[in-house]
Amino acid sequence: MSEQLTTHTIGIIMNGVTGRMGKNQHLLRSILPIIEQGGVKISEHEVIIPKPVLVGRNATKLEKLSEESGVKDYTTDLDSVLNDDQYQIYFDAQRTDLRVESVKKAVAAGKHIYCEKPSAVTTKDAVELFKIADKAGVKHGVVQDKLWLPGLVKLQQLRDQGFFGEILSVKGDFGYWVFEGDTVPAQRPSWNYKKADGGGLILDMFCHWRYVIDNLFGDIKSVSCLAATHIDKRWDEQGKPYKADSDDAAYAIFELKNGIVAQFNSSWTTRVRRDDLLTVQVDGTKGSAVAGLRDAWIQPHSATPKPVWNPDVEKDIDFHEGWMKVPHQQEFENAFKIQWELFLKHVVKDEPFRWNLLEAAKGNQLADIGYEAAEKRQWLDVPELV
Repeated sequence: MSEQLTTHTIGIIMNGVTGRMGKNQHLLRSILPIIEQGGVKISEHEVIIPKPVLVGRNATKLEKLSEESGVKDYTTDLDSVLNDDQYQIYFDAQRTDLRVESVKKAVAAGKHIYCEKPSAVTTKDAVELFKIADKAGVKHGVVQDKLWLPGLVKLQQLRDQGFFGEILSVKGDFGYWVFEGDTVPAQRPSWNYKKADGGGLILDMFCHWRYVIDNLFGDIKSVSCLAATHIDKRWDEQGKPYKADSDDAAYAIFELKNGIVAQFNSSWTTRVRRDDLLTVQVDGTKGSAVAGLRDAWIQPHSATPKPVWNPDVEKDIDFHEGWMKVPHQQEFENAFKIQWELFLKHVVKDEPFRWNLLEAAKGNQLADIGYEAAEKRQWLDVPELV
């Protein structure tokens, strides 16, 4: 006689899923595929099935998303679902400046917390969210999706295999041209470019660079940063001009405690002529690698060309030719979906999940110090966040 299947139905309040990231990466590419695959398999006889409810401020957008996704339950009344015991998890993908209040209410209602980064606009608020959730005894996590990007997974595998030897430096190049919105519609929301609404590239991207550097290369000791607002006039979703007063580019150097130097350029005002929207180059004594979002290329010490500087003659080396593409040696799923499955297992089976709200606060800390370093034009230390 076969053993009966144990099903854990976990209700998820998905707040802010009418936005680009919440809709595409979290609902359509994570939660719905998990449901379609039959849930998160814990064992042959145990499975977790998500049950989402869509929450937002615009009823028309919610209705449209409900029809598109097939998720029947939606509401503009957050309090009503926070008070509903069938929902155990609160997920927040709202605009950053709206997140803190909603997460606090969800913790007070006894919900486990999973939210987009940054978890708050300031380090102080981010740390407070961690303390509140920790004291309440609810499980909590933050999205740190880039750790599961195929390209960065390959970098981590190369590191673990000792391919690099001693890592000397890391160079990250991120960004693309975000249209101003006057003649071509912008591909990012207008609030990204308004300080009052929680916008700013440093706040957005340094939270990413913090967990990427911490997990792949080492703890950050200090930072030097130049922030810029290259384009100060943009047009919003209604075609109205507005003053773009938040930073749209940042040029940073991070000194790590282990001696590695990491340089990251981030920009929404650059045109791409590189392998991907994000490339990360790692140089070591035994070899180098360059990773994009999905692919990676390597050049070991033994295959490194020996160029001689001479700008007066045509170069005789094709500098792309000497790199070998790392093959796909495993199947890679959507990075957001992978972390969602890990968090669901954490909630149901208490499996380890280290990407909590304190890790989120570390991202805010680096952003705050980055802004301060840019304003003071100084190197600033990054102290341990306790």
